[in-house]
Amino acid sequence: MKVASHNRWPGRTGARPTVARNRTSSSRRVSLYATSPPIRAVTFDVGGTLVEVWPSVGHVYAEVAAQHGVKGLSARLLNRRFAAAWRVAKQFRHSRAGWAGLVDATFHGLTDRPPSRSFFPELYARFAAPDVWRVFDDVVPTLDALAARGLKLGVISNWDERLRPLLEQLKLASHFEAIVVSREVRASKPSRAIFKHAVRMLGLPPEAVLHVGDSLSMDVRGARAAGLSALLLKRAAAGARAGRIKSLRELC
Repeated sequence: MKVASHNRWPGRTGARPTVARNRTSSSRRVSLYATSPPIRAVTFDVGGTLVEVWPSVGHVYAEVAAQHGVKGLSARLLNRRFAAAWRVAKQFRHSRAGWAGLVDATFHGLTDRPPSRSFFPELYARFAAPDVWRVFDDVVPTLDALAARGLKLGVISNWDERLRPLLEQLKLASHFEAIVVSREVRASKPSRAIFKHAVRMLGLPPEAVLHVGDSLSMDVRGARAAGLSALLLKRAAAGARAGRIKSLRELC
């Protein structure tokens, strides 16, 4: 038997998608029909939600740097430096120039010349290739199951011109009726504008759309501010929490 809560989102008039737990197991499942109106479409963030860099950003940075004579750099060190540079990047717009600045900050003091004046073009192109990305194991089964239930699917992502071809190469693009890329619509999450653009493409009212992503500020708060329902995906999280899932399979 499934047991579901019928609490409501803070500040919202519609009931939230509920997470039901099986009494005899640890399995959990989101009820997409416990809202009024019921959820008719699900949109997803991409990086950290559908795909991840593989084996890591630092590994890819070190590989390309070594091809240009900068050898012996630790992937772990580059991961730490990238994370630090990302944390201080303000209002990042996912432009090519923005990425060049972020890469220069990551490699600051490690190279004779900044990457933007040497190997950045090769690095930028490398992240357009499918072999440096891994599709999470729960993605395709979940997309197939949701589509079989008649739900529309979409992507809302802070990304650039490399996303659409990448999704094609990863064999994910055909799952989505709407693919909304921040650089194309000139609005980035958590702006309401990017979410409103997506619901217009889906032809649905915001309250009939659920957004799923791995960022509380960008995905959950941004989506709710635009009138959508939202769930936070935290695969490594310990314990259950309202409004949070640990696997996309919980949507099935």
